[in-house]
Amino acid sequence: MPLMDFEPSPKARDYRDRLQEFMDARVYPAEAVYAAWRAENDPHALPPVVEELKAEARERGLWNLFLPDVSGLSNLDYATLAELTGRSPDLAPEAVNCAAPDTGNMEVLHMFGTDEQKERWLRPLLDGEIRSAFAMTEPEVASSDATNITTSIVRDGDEYVINGRKWFITGAADERCKIFIVMGKTDPDGPAHRQQSQVLVPRDAPGVRVVRHLPVFGYQDQHGHSEIVFEDVRVPASHLLAAEGDGFMIAQARLGPGRIHHCMRALGMAERALELMCRRALSREAFGGPLAKQGVVREQIAESRMAIEQARLLTLKTAWLIDRHGARGARTEIAAIKVVVPRITHEVLDRAIQVHGAAGVSDDTPLAAMYSWVRAMRIFDGPDEVHIRTVARQELCKYEN
Repeated sequence: MPLMDFEPSPKARDYRDRLQEFMDARVYPAEAVYAAWRAENDPHALPPVVEELKAEARERGLWNLFLPDVSGLSNLDYATLAELTGRSPDLAPEAVNCAAPDTGNMEVLHMFGTDEQKERWLRPLLDGEIRSAFAMTEPEVASSDATNITTSIVRDGDEYVINGRKWFITGAADERCKIFIVMGKTDPDGPAHRQQSQVLVPRDAPGVRVVRHLPVFGYQDQHGHSEIVFEDVRVPASHLLAAEGDGFMIAQARLGPGRIHHCMRALGMAERALELMCRRALSREAFGGPLAKQGVVREQIAESRMAIEQARLLTLKTAWLIDRHGARGARTEIAAIKVVVPRITHEVLDRAIQVHGAAGVSDDTPLAAMYSWVRAMRIFDGPDEVHIRTVARQELCKYEN
């Protein structure tokens, strides 16, 4: 293997300096404004401060950093920026138009969309005018195995007819969500990984019904995680992405870089949790001195720093491999970071909560909300068990005859 170099490019360093200044000057101060507005309004309504941040980020040139063909950044370069935005997960990713699930959906449209699809949906997404959702997970089947999905996509003349039920569809509660990428089966009797296709379904298409918005550990995300029924929904055949049977392939292409983004943002949460833990330990006194003098607290701090560094190095290696060999060439590492990063971030957050005591489980710090999101991360985009299975399979392949 050639020498791995994780040094950010000069362009990435410039972006990081400017992003850091934006975070300090505008994003962190806006967190309390965002929380206060949501407490007094519909939990899925958009606090005005978000659009204010978006406008300023765009003026600063901090926009669409995730897409290499737009930003000129490699996956390795962007990884360091994604980590920084992860420190303020409700605000920073969206402020710079780098929030999931839009990033993955924009990548799909960029890679597989027709000129017409790009003009109608990709352009307004890149401009931050609308939002989107990716509808794959279903309540009736184990969606950790995407070949299980039962939603049907049937060709009828110049249209496709969609029938099925999806849930935990992130982003669907936001009134700005105008388009769903829906994964379903066009050929139920075909080869297992060629049965699925993906189609673009406008939010306002007849037959689309949002049943409910599901909480995560009691938290209602502003963008929502929704259960949606598609009942005889008709869309033009031109709304198909790529070709029939390409759905599984598109999903895999979407999830590779997306997992890098998720993991680096999670590491940003871990870093902020460690920072809060250290500040709390130095400022809080018990038994005749600051908590930082207690050996058990020092051990928690040291274990957290060591774990974060290990997880970050593995994630940067994964980004480096994707840049050189594509997602297929980093299959093992992509699966590994999806297990390792949420696991260590969950542990760091747990330690930070413990050091904060009762304050840690309240909403007075961001720790409790981050904790719930990172715990969910061990399920979405494939549960830990699926990724562990992948790592084991790839490892065993080295020794099979």
